[in-house]
Order: sequence, then structure tokens, then C-alpha cells
Amino acid sequence: MMPTATAALQIADWRQQVFDLYAQVRDSARSDSPSAAHALWRAGRDRLFATHPASPLDASAAASFNGLAVAGYQPDYRFEAVIDDDGVGEEMTVPTGTDGTVAFQRLGTVGLDGVGRLALWRLASYGGGLFLPLRDGSAGQTGGTYGGGRYVLDTVKGSHLGVVGDRLVVDLNFAYNPSCAYDEAWACPLPGPDNRLDTELRVGELYSTY
Repeated sequence: MMPTATAALQIADWRQQVFDLYAQVRDSARSDSPSAAHALWRAGRDRLFATHPASPLDASAAASFNGLAVAGYQPDYRFEAVIDDDGVGEEMTVPTGTDGTVAFQRLGTVGLDGVGRLALWRLASYGGGLFLPLRDGSAGQTGGTYGGGRYVLDTVKGSHLGVVGDRLVVDLNFAYNPSCAYDEAWACPLPGPDNRLDTELRVGELYSTY
């Protein structure tokens, strides 16, 4: 991305809109249903991708854009997960093409019945935030998910589904492709070994080129 004031303001606005969207999603999941919240999320992301100046789609792709490829809501993939101590304190450094090396510290592990176990990370730099990436067995396959993996939570950028008591809401229907799936100019830390599953999870945002 060009380091201009205009670009910085556009990215700041994008992120504010993402924070606002996820606040609406959490409210909708509580007051209506998770599936209604998912429909709201899909519509909000489609709008941002199609119209926002900080969209990772270039002008030609945005002009022909008809919506992100997102699977229908599947309630069995919503979890209220306990964070256990497995791996707590481990450190992970992820090199990126544009942002240098990004450091994370492991907060523990979330076990998802019938799916597997995923490391939960904290961004170990300014801003902090929970980070839960995912790479499933369908990554890179035709009709599957993005080969580099997806994000479920990235709270420093607004992607947060909430907590219930001391449990973390992990809803894989909200897994989404990082911006680098659409534009290599973006820096995207991708899932390491402890966030990769053999299970195929054709749920959430799938992969399409635009």
C-alpha cells in the first residue's frame, strides 16, 4: 500500500466500519440469532468490498463484483470454547512482505468438538488483540478455501465475536480470507502448524478470484 495520508485515512475508515459491523453482529447474535448475524456480516462485507476505497479489490474487480463466496450458515460450527493452557507462553514470529516480522504470544488452545484444536494467539506488540487463524483440509482445492488460510478472529482489527462468561465465541461460519488473498500488497500473517487442520471446513468464506 502507498504510505500516503489519503490511503491511511481510508484504511482507518475501513477498520472503523469493520469494528462497527462486528458490534452489530454480536448484538444480532444475542437478540435475534447467529444465522441472522451471519447474514448481516455477509451483506456488510460485500458492501465494503464493492464500494470502499480501501477495498482489497482493484477497480476492475470491484466493478464486476457480485459478492464474496460465502457458504450458508451451519449452526454446528458455532462454539463457546474454553481456552486451555496447552502451549501457553509459546512465541511465534511471522515474517510478512510489507510489515516486517510480526510477533505473537500463545494464550492457549481452543478445542472445537468434531473439528480439532487451534492455538489462540495474542499480538505481542502495540494494540494487542486476540488472533485465531485457521487453515483447513480444503485449502487450495477447487471449491475450497484460500490456500494460505483464513482468519476467524483478529480483534485488533475489529473481528471479534464476543465472549460468554469465560468462554470465547468461535464461529467458523465467520472465517474470512485475509486481504492478501485479493491483493498481495497487503501483509497477512498466515496460520502456522498449530492452526492447521486436516478436516475440510467448507464453511465461512470460500476462495474465489475476482
